[in-house]
Amino acid sequence: MNAFHRHNGSLMSEQKSLTSLAEEFGTPLYVYNRRAIETAWTEFATALEGHPHLICYAVKANSNLAVLNTLARLGSGFDIVSGGELKRVLAAGGTPEKIVFSGVGKSEKEMVAGLEAGIRCFNVESASELERLATVAAAHGATAQISLRINPDVDAQTHPYISTGLKENKFGIGMADARTTYRRAAELPSIDVQGIDCHIGSQLTRLEPYADAFALLVEMVDSLASEGITLSHIDVGGGQGIQYSADEESMDIASWASCIRSAVGDRNLEILVEPGRYIVGQAGVLLTRVEYLKSNEERHFAVVDAAMNDLIRPALYSAWQDIEAVETLERVQNTYDVVGPICESADFLGKQRSLAIAEKDLLCIRSSGAYASVMSSNYNTRPRAAEVMVDGENAFLVRAREETEALFANEFILP
Repeated sequence: MNAFHRHNGSLMSEQKSLTSLAEEFGTPLYVYNRRAIETAWTEFATALEGHPHLICYAVKANSNLAVLNTLARLGSGFDIVSGGELKRVLAAGGTPEKIVFSGVGKSEKEMVAGLEAGIRCFNVESASELERLATVAAAHGATAQISLRINPDVDAQTHPYISTGLKENKFGIGMADARTTYRRAAELPSIDVQGIDCHIGSQLTRLEPYADAFALLVEMVDSLASEGITLSHIDVGGGQGIQYSADEESMDIASWASCIRSAVGDRNLEILVEPGRYIVGQAGVLLTRVEYLKSNEERHFAVVDAAMNDLIRPALYSAWQDIEAVETLERVQNTYDVVGPICESADFLGKQRSLAIAEKDLLCIRSSGAYASVMSSNYNTRPRAAEVMVDGENAFLVRAREETEALFANEFILP
């Protein structure tokens, strides 16, 4: 669904105007739409209907408690990558038995927390992690249910920073070592081998890389079964892409699910999936106000009150997100670099954008529901932005704006 639309020239989220939200809560401001989140999650549920499955939302995409609670109410599972995310999911009402724990560097403390919570599965990413988890589980009189994350050396054909399925990446266990690791896992009394896992990257919009990875996974499942190691689930990861620009296409979830079903065939395997960006990316925007317009011989600049500490994707990935004026007003059109106030040349939110704006106008940065606020920082001692969730005609503050004094409350001056 289109979570943000125009009515009489003004951008709206359902019955709430974005201008009214900025006036009430200030800027920079993240705005999320509850119905859009629910609709995107339901796409996966519908596409996998009729086959045993579990949708585990990737918490790293957006870990706001209101977002997590919205998904928990739908019956969602969760894919976590830290002990902190585990605490967030539990605080938001998530069910431990629907949590899978991913990540290459799980600490002993995090393993204990997962075992004590009774999570569904640890996605183990190395032989060393397997041995440590077995030792920790045995020491606590527990059995750890695991899946091995396989690195299939499949090129996701996406940005190198978000590609995770190649040999050069730090993630997962290589195909050459996977069988040996599975055999070792099957020997360990405190380990219960449940599944196989793979995540080849993020912002994928083509089916071919998925199909290549799925084929390798089911081949591994069959090979292990011939050795007496029977798996009960196949975790196909996430990475389903969304449309950031007009020349991009979102992943077609029905076709993606059909690709999985075809690969799994009649094997008795539950399908686990870990979508993040697809569920929340287009359900959020970042509102920012123009502080100054300035020009030099080469460029026109719109200096806004949001910055790279609020939205680092453009600086980190050279990411493109649509930027538009919230109100359609009579203005002189120009081509602007939209930049923040931080003392870095990398502090830009968009370059060479055609905008008809004036100082104090409100801008909307689209597709900011994923990897945006969750990656924000306090660089330049800037408080992190407030976050609001729109639900029909209501808007709820789901994260208060930080107070500057709180940013250094835990720091101390020498005597």
